[in-house]
Formats: sequence, structure tokens, C-alpha cells
Amino acid sequence: MRLQSRWARLALMFAVLALLAVGCRGDEAADDAQDAVDDAVSDAEDTAEEAEETVDDAADEAEETADDAMEEDATEDDAAAAGDVAFDVGVTEEACPDAVNADNGCIYLGTISDLTVGPFAALAVPITDAQTAFWQRVNENGGVGGFDVNTSEFTRDNQYSPEVHSQQYEEIKNEVLALAQSLGSPTTFAILDDLEANNVITAPASWTSAWLFSDVIVESGNTYCVESQNGLDYLTEQAEVGTVMAVHYPGDYGDDGAAGARVWAEVNGAEFVDVPTTPGQDNQGEAVNQVVSGGADVVVITTGPSDAGTIVGQAAAGGFQGRFLFNSPSFNPGLLQSPAAPAVIAQVTVAGPWEPFQTDTPGHQAMREALGDVTGNDGYTSGWAWSYPLLAVLEQAAANGDLTREGMATALSEITEVDYEGMVPAGAGNLSGDANAAAVRATSIGTPSDAVPSGLESQGFYEGETAAAFEFSAPCYESGE
Repeated sequence: MRLQSRWARLALMFAVLALLAVGCRGDEAADDAQDAVDDAVSDAEDTAEEAEETVDDAADEAEETADDAMEEDATEDDAAAAGDVAFDVGVTEEACPDAVNADNGCIYLGTISDLTVGPFAALAVPITDAQTAFWQRVNENGGVGGFDVNTSEFTRDNQYSPEVHSQQYEEIKNEVLALAQSLGSPTTFAILDDLEANNVITAPASWTSAWLFSDVIVESGNTYCVESQNGLDYLTEQAEVGTVMAVHYPGDYGDDGAAGARVWAEVNGAEFVDVPTTPGQDNQGEAVNQVVSGGADVVVITTGPSDAGTIVGQAAAGGFQGRFLFNSPSFNPGLLQSPAAPAVIAQVTVAGPWEPFQTDTPGHQAMREALGDVTGNDGYTSGWAWSYPLLAVLEQAAANGDLTREGMATALSEITEVDYEGMVPAGAGNLSGDANAAAVRATSIGTPSDAVPSGLESQGFYEGETAAAFEFSAPCYESGE
């Protein structure tokens, strides 16, 4: 506005000079002088408007520069608050619900499990509870890279149905960074292509050998295939095994356990009998008949616990006196309170990926402390142990400054060993290796007993010659096709 006043004074000065000139030069000169004055005033006004526009433009530019600086400062503040870690899907600067560390951001992990009506609900509920306790312990120790971890907000029930599993995954996949649990082999296979396409790192609740061939699955412990091989080598040390029968669900879970039995029979010159069976206690009649009449020395069972109990109890009642070898998901301590309990205790051996609930390793001790007063169940043991490799990936990604999904995939490729706090044999967790480098060859051997809370007394880890020499060129259930 001061510019306008200055130009007005100049215009007035020109006008006065023009009037003086009029008095001296006459009418014609007066007209010329008046025109000159008008032109001068007009030019002065134009110049004043241009000057004002220049000032306004400069002011606008200064304001925009200030806004940009403020936004840059805010971005820098946000990065500092997040510990200078990049993130996108499933990670927030805001604290988790009911956060342990109110100043931390939040990493959301999904959980899709068999929580109600499926055949593995008795195992899946403690698996999920143990995982919740595991991540609570992580948060109480400060979290991961300035973030707490939440596994409860996006927990869903798959009812052990691949279709339901897929639906639940679609609902939560854009809200979570990774999956803390995907229970079941056929259910996880239903979403595997999407997991791999989007770098959704996933801790499975299953042990199929197919996971050794996926770049997004962070598997733990031995496979069903190795369990069968080691269990049969172990039983052979006690008595000769000439015929092996595999009673199993169809699909990669049951087929993987059966494939291990088939491999063992081929390597050791034994006869192999394959008996697929449909889930459901009312559907086990034919399997029971084949066990009773088949003359097998060992029957390998790869089913759910209730179906396994039905087969064992009814086959024993029908006169079968051989041994049963359970792949680990086939056993649940509830079998020791069922009508099949005497036969289970007398005739069953269980092959599993880790030692039972009551074992004294640092990991087992931390698990029991975190869970508090619960009845021992190796669903808890599995849920806790399965969480270690995902923690290792998160910690590596945070250390790399990249908690995006792509950053998680990069972190996974850098991990050669996972600290399971003694729950899995040393050297396990080579997530960056090929199938043979990653495969765990040792199996925990357990015998059912009602003297311990978990229902299993450990005979220690065992690695037989068959599993030690086996080459993983493909998932076991495909290797004989």
C-alpha cells in the first residue's frame, strides 16, 4: 500500500508542473499538458498495480515455502517417531490397542486358525493362545524396532475349510503386515499364490514338506515326512518292521505323513499299504477293518486326534496288537480321557517336531511363565515355537530400516539360523537356504502317559539313518508320483 501512496505523490507532482506550464503557454499547450498529466497518472497507476501484484506473489511464495518447510519438518518428525523405519501395509505410527508401550507404533499380524468346529480346534485354540502370549512377551521386552506387535485384532476362524480360510484372508490381508498363523496345509495352500505374489510372510501351523519350497513360509521343526521316517527307524530298533500301513487324510497333510512311511518302506525293504480315510469319527469303519485285517507291524496315522482315537480304540478292540505311530497333529492329551486311552498308552508312539510342554529348555520355561496357570498341552508348545522365525524376520527387517512387505522378504532371505531358545535342535531356521539346507532332520519321540500334563513323556530327539540321507527334490508326497 505504501507503493500506491508513493506513485500518487509522483502523479500529483506531474499535475502541478503541467498546470504551471499551462499558465505560460496558452490553450493548445494546456491541452497537451493535460494529456501528458493523464498519461503520467495512468502509467503511475499501472506501475503501482504491478508492484502490488509482485508483492502479493512474493508473499504467496513465501507462505508456500513455509508450508513446505513445515510439512518436511513433520515428515522428519514422523520418521524419527517410527525409528527411521519405512513401512506400508499393516504398520502404523499409532500405538496398538491396549499397547504395552504407548510411545511405540503398531505392527499388525493376522491369525487364521481352526477355532471352533474343525478337526484341529482342540490344538488350534492353545496354539493361538500361546502365540498371543509370545508376542505379549516381545512387547514387554520393548517390542520390535519401535513397534509393538498385535496378533489379536485380526484373528479369524477358518473352520478348517480352504474356502472359509480364503474368505477370511481376503478380509484382513490389506490390514496386516504378515500372518502370525495360518493353520492347516490345505487351507494355507488355498492362499499361497496370493501370499507369494504380495510377499506376505507367514508362520504356518502345519509341517508339510511343501513349505520347504516356498519363499514366504517360515516353517519350524521337522516335516510330517521326516517324522514318519524317524518314527519308523526308532520303532525298528525295538522290533522288526516288515509291513507298514499308512492311515491318513487325503491331501498334502495326510499324504505327506504317508509319503514318509512309503519312503521308509522303500529304503528298508518293507511292504507298504496305503489307506486314505475321510475325516469324521463315523467314517473310520473301513480304516479300522483294514488295520485289523492288514497284518501291519506298524500303522502310521496322520489324521485329527478324535479320528486317531477312534481308529486305535476300535482296532485294538478288534484284536490288532501291532504298534501305532502318530504324526504329531494326530495326538491330543484328551485321548487319555477317552475310551481309547488304554490302547493309546499301550500301543502308540508319537513323532513330533519339538519336546513336550513340560521340557526344561529356556524357551519352554519362558512359555510356561508367559501362559501362567494352564493345563499342559503341546498346542501351546507349537504356537510358541512357531513364532520364533517370524520374530527373527521382523527384527531383521527393522534393523534394515524396512518394515514393508518387500523389506520383510529381503530380511527373510538374510536369515541362516533362528534362536528357538533350545526348543528346536541347534542350527535350525536356515530360512535363506534351499529345501535340503532348511530341513530339520531330528524328531522328538514321545510316549503317551497320563503322568504328565501334556500327555507325552519325551524319549528325546532322534535322527535315524533314513531321514538323515533323504534328499528333498520336491515335497515328499510328490516325490513318488
